[in-house]
Amino acid sequence: MTTTTNALELDASGEWADELAELQQRRQMAARMGGEEAVARHKARRRQTARERIDTLLDAGSFRELGRITGRGRYDEEGRLLDLQPVNAIIGTGRMEGRRIVVSADDYTIRAGSSEGTLSDKWIYAERLALAQHMPLVRLVDTAGGSVKLLMQQAAAKIPGYGNWPGVELLKTVPVVGVALGACAGLGAVKVLLSHFSVMVRDQAQVFAAGPPVVKQAYGIDVDKNDLGGYKVHRKSALVHNEAENEADALRQVRQFLSYLPASTHRLPARTTPTDDPARADDWLKNAIPHDRRKIYDPRRIMASLFDRDSVFEIGRWQGGSIITALARLDGWPVGVLCSDPKVAGGAMTLAAAYKTERHAKLCDTFGLPMVNLVDQPGNATGPEAELAGTLLGAVRVVQTIEDVRIPWLSVILRRAFGMAGGMHAPKYFPALNHRFAWPSARWGSIPIEGGVDAAHKAEIEAAADPAAARAALEARYHRIGSPFRTAEHFGILDIIDPRETRALLCDWMADARAVLENTRGARA
Repeated sequence: MTTTTNALELDASGEWADELAELQQRRQMAARMGGEEAVARHKARRRQTARERIDTLLDAGSFRELGRITGRGRYDEEGRLLDLQPVNAIIGTGRMEGRRIVVSADDYTIRAGSSEGTLSDKWIYAERLALAQHMPLVRLVDTAGGSVKLLMQQAAAKIPGYGNWPGVELLKTVPVVGVALGACAGLGAVKVLLSHFSVMVRDQAQVFAAGPPVVKQAYGIDVDKNDLGGYKVHRKSALVHNEAENEADALRQVRQFLSYLPASTHRLPARTTPTDDPARADDWLKNAIPHDRRKIYDPRRIMASLFDRDSVFEIGRWQGGSIITALARLDGWPVGVLCSDPKVAGGAMTLAAAYKTERHAKLCDTFGLPMVNLVDQPGNATGPEAELAGTLLGAVRVVQTIEDVRIPWLSVILRRAFGMAGGMHAPKYFPALNHRFAWPSARWGSIPIEGGVDAAHKAEIEAAADPAAARAALEARYHRIGSPFRTAEHFGILDIIDPRETRALLCDWMADARAVLENTRGARA
């Protein structure tokens, strides 16, 4: 039980002794949740109760519960209270590393968290509170969804919808996190997904429009709940950003995600005490990109070297893998990160990668996080499957999103920037700066030289006595012409930098970027 000031046992003597005693009695009844047996069954599944989850998430003793005695009372013939069945929504405010947040948790021990056992006004109030008070909102979702028994309770059908629920307006104003801790169907799924960051527990949580019984009835298909909406499904679907090993890991990710963000769009992200030298220059970076263009490298190792140590928090690792999206810090300042991954689809812009890029750019723009883009982009994915999927439409959406953002943006071209996708590495609108640098390993153009030579010199190569040697000679010539140093001669790139200089450059830029945000947004941490 959370040990907050509103959970203390207070003396009930005096003129209002009976009323205070009843208040304590009601609170004790509500604290039982679904009762000893229901709680025991829940914990036998190796799951925390809703109250234990709140305790794990928040700073010790900081939870201030609201609507504590909301429920259905049972009375004797004289109108005296016999029992109280609390609703299965637990809401309140608390602190997370000292910062105020709003928490809304489903209590699975009461009718499996179903809307049959709740009062929507209560959890909607928590959401309205977060919006009104400009506090981040965390939803701990563990609900079986709706039930036809609601018809019996209400004695009438209700058109779907929650008129007072500011779900969309919240996303424009405060950070919202959805945590899937069990089977989240229908409204439960929406609570998880209508967020800036979502995470689900492996082999424990599922997210779907409707569960296996409904699928069986509608389609005659028998399907396991994990096969229908488990983490392996949503690794591919991108419905849920991250997966967690267990509940503790899920709540740790929530705390880490929120640590990069401000309380609302009316403020800017706060700086943490710097623990890493902004001038740190890891010598291995000079050889981070293989000289042989056919070889790949580890982009996550590069990220770990450029940003503050242990500060990179990756979002959506298993979706759209050719682009890495993350939050990180530079000299203590929070920053958004895009980074190409040549190990997946060669780093090409796939439809999934386009959606992932768009989503991350919008997040960072909403909450004032400057963007660092580490670019190795060979172009849009090609081929029949890519065309059928509508990949180019996804790329066009990325262009629209990037041109709409109003955050400082810096690009470092590590290796390739080709074609339409390569051109999307930064916003170009006025008065924004296409503030970009390149490593000596960088190359760019309308198409990659290797494929372009075959297309442009096909006849010449085929007529040569040694076609392979002819192709190699032509490629070498084009690579000399395409050297990044020649582009720098014409000021087509701001500067070519030694890879080891990158961290110092980024930290220096970050201080200026922060000043820009304070001036343009009129807000501070």
